[in-house]
Amino acid sequence: MQLSPQEIAERSAQAMWARDDASKWLGCSLDAVAPGSATLSMTVETHHTNGHDICHGGYIFTLADSAFAFACNSYNQIVVAQHNSITFIAPGALGDRLTAVAREVARFGRSGIYDVRVENQDGKVIAEFRGSSRIVSGKHFEEDA
Repeated sequence: MQLSPQEIAERSAQAMWARDDASKWLGCSLDAVAPGSATLSMTVETHHTNGHDICHGGYIFTLADSAFAFACNSYNQIVVAQHNSITFIAPGALGDRLTAVAREVARFGRSGIYDVRVENQDGKVIAEFRGSSRIVSGKHFEEDA
């Protein structure tokens, strides 16, 4: 039986999540995945804050980068980041629940472009991230014929 695109996205995410120690260490949860999209979230805790007593930008970037990774790896192909950039719009505060929603903008050849919006629990935009991806060799799981 051939898997649906949604089943492929879910199985790819399961395989990645099993090995994603960085996202788990950060305190992320994988909330949703679909072909070309993913949603991850985390709560800002004391160890995420910087000298300004706000969420360190590196943790916001990591949350967005992880959502990007799950979105671009949702087709059972191994995909890595080629280039990423982020614009910080507002600070994340201690106790905020930050949610990163990644969506595919374009896939062409071995490359892809993905946008990730990070918002807090009130829908306030915290950051906008753009990632460029590159397909490399390999699969997350063997698809049964």
